[in-house]
Amino acid sequence: MLDSITLRCPFCGERFEATVDSSAGDSEYIEDCPVCCRPINLHLRTGAGGDVEGLDADRDE
Repeated sequence: MLDSITLRCPFCGERFEATVDSSAGDSEYIEDCPVCCRPINLHLRTGAGGDVEGLDADRDE
């Protein structure tokens, strides 16, 4: 299931929307900030029913 989540870039602080696929459960991936183009580590947490519980954004360092 695809969900759109608004989050804040850990580098430039700008808000942007990320599309995540919660059908595979918890996952980690890297997505570039659409504003400053720096790589962001995204950590997707899902619940038992496949619902998104949270999306954390950390610097890729």
